[in-house]
Amino acid sequence: MRGWLDAAWVYSDRRVASLFFFGFSSGLPLALTGATLAAWFTEAGASLTEIGLVSLVGLAYALKFLWSPLVDRLPLPLLTRILGRRRAWLLLSQIALIGALVGLALADPVGLRGWTVFWAAVVAFASATQDIAIDAYRTEILEDDQLGAGAAVLVFGYRVAMVTSGGGALILAGTMGWDWAYGSMAVLMGVGVAAVLINPEPRAPETRAAATAQSSTGLPQAWAWIRDAVVGPFAEFMTRPGWIAVLLFVALYKYGDALLGVMATPFYLKTGFSLAEIGVVSKGFGLAMTLAGAALGGVLVARYGIVRALLFAGLLQAASNLVFVAQAWVGYSVPMLVATIGVENLTGGMGTTAFVAYLSSLCNRAYTATQYALLSSMMAATRTFFASGGGWVAEQVDWIAFFLISTAAAAPGLLLLWWMMKRYPETESR
Repeated sequence: MRGWLDAAWVYSDRRVASLFFFGFSSGLPLALTGATLAAWFTEAGASLTEIGLVSLVGLAYALKFLWSPLVDRLPLPLLTRILGRRRAWLLLSQIALIGALVGLALADPVGLRGWTVFWAAVVAFASATQDIAIDAYRTEILEDDQLGAGAAVLVFGYRVAMVTSGGGALILAGTMGWDWAYGSMAVLMGVGVAAVLINPEPRAPETRAAATAQSSTGLPQAWAWIRDAVVGPFAEFMTRPGWIAVLLFVALYKYGDALLGVMATPFYLKTGFSLAEIGVVSKGFGLAMTLAGAALGGVLVARYGIVRALLFAGLLQAASNLVFVAQAWVGYSVPMLVATIGVENLTGGMGTTAFVAYLSSLCNRAYTATQYALLSSMMAATRTFFASGGGWVAEQVDWIAFFLISTAAAAPGLLLLWWMMKRYPETESR
């Protein structure tokens, strides 16, 4: 009992507890450029193809590794001197998010025209930049024995925010209009701003490039920075056996879920469910099932290891898409919607826990921010670029066929994982 109490005491540390608010700030914008935005375009009369293409604004999450070295190492004029490097980038990205969300609140979606898509793209870019800074901040502010608790608190804040910007925004939109929904989310970004201003700047270890820069000037100094900040993280990753297969697997593992996720909210609406019903069931009950799935995923990882847990959870994720086939066949039925969302969120939570553990295990601590950005960008590529054609596919077939296709889309990632387990046995022992 004493051991359990000692382990739980880590959550009382201020640094660990503060990550709830950073997680909230990180999770809030995601649905606003994803499912919530899709619901807005659906109500505005956009076609499924247009809704699928709008999801491409999320490419910022897939490409964030391109500017992650800048966020990792580049000081900002004035802000860095006042707040420090990490908090300066956090505050800048949050101010940009607030401004873009206000722009969205004042916009009117008209197909792929107008300002709505522009402001959504700005939200995604600023959000991806904030994520880079938060990942680095989280790693540097915690001791090694606090990383697990910190990750758990961050994810909890993230999920609460997704319920707020998903279900909460839908409920607000249904009662007060979309301008109030997005305007309220801009105000809630103040949670992240307060967290930045209240909490301290972490003490980051001096990097090799920084040490070299102190003894050099001009081109040697610039090359030292580029070598350590830009070249180093990618060069180190590419020395590992099977690194190409690893990147491909990271991109494909969530493909089936991503393809389904783009069309889930339009499917609910076209089946006859109201915004309030979707908000309550999908974001309320769905959150509870996601957290339960995350806990089960943690047990799977502890009992069987990361890679075997990935395979088992991946199979369940793929199978959960078949529940949508049953929903499409039944049609409007709130009890069936509860079952559909429950199964999808439970298995998705299991897969996410195993997947995040896998991504973290791949990162060299000397390059955590940049390498994690690279890996999470590959994951986001599936959610955005690969899945952007989901609307076009859904318009060519009926809903039952679409969900069968989304189930099959999970197969390449699972087959690649099985091959990696056979080809690189050390992967399975991770």
